[in-house]
Amino acid sequence: MDTPLTLRRRGRPPKELNGYSDSREALLRAGVAMLTEKGFAATALEDILREASVPKGSFYHYFGSKEAFGLELIEHYSGFFASKLNRFLRNPSRAPLQRIQDFVDDADRGMRRYDYRRGCLIGNLGQEMSALPESYRGRLNNVFADWQDRLAECLQLAQQNRTLPATADCAQLAEFFWTGWEGAVLRARLARSGAPLQTFAGGFFRLLET
Repeated sequence: MDTPLTLRRRGRPPKELNGYSDSREALLRAGVAMLTEKGFAATALEDILREASVPKGSFYHYFGSKEAFGLELIEHYSGFFASKLNRFLRNPSRAPLQRIQDFVDDADRGMRRYDYRRGCLIGNLGQEMSALPESYRGRLNNVFADWQDRLAECLQLAQQNRTLPATADCAQLAEFFWTGWEGAVLRARLARSGAPLQTFAGGFFRLLET
């Protein structure tokens, strides 16, 4: 069971460094790691505090509640993932469609590193939406929309290079990719194998040829 959010705030927060302390960063890192593996509802506040080696008082100095902390985690993770997508999908040294495969291969390696125990924070929260604060819904939808826009941009480059038919609806294909990708990530965790990721990617690329 999660820690009640009315706990007394004990301890003095550590010194701030340019308005952003090491403890705050440690809490966000621990939160991302634990929620990508266990999910929001199954992650107790004590688990995050223990992982980050941060006292309760410091947590409430930075975040007013677990709900507020979750929103910060979405922001933190979406920024990290956007940078990752830019690194692959905007790589000028690779053909547009190869950039997508590069992303898939990197995701496979990343999941394998943790024995497929960790998934996608945004996807995990989306699956838990019925038990989450309503404030998360719009933010999660916005993150998915951002990912779709970045992939659609890459697909449009493929159209310009004539490796994707000019009639292809890039926005629709990008939405299809992320919807299917989250399912593939879930299957990879269940199977503890990267095969579902590659199977989905292969199907997506065959779709692009039609």
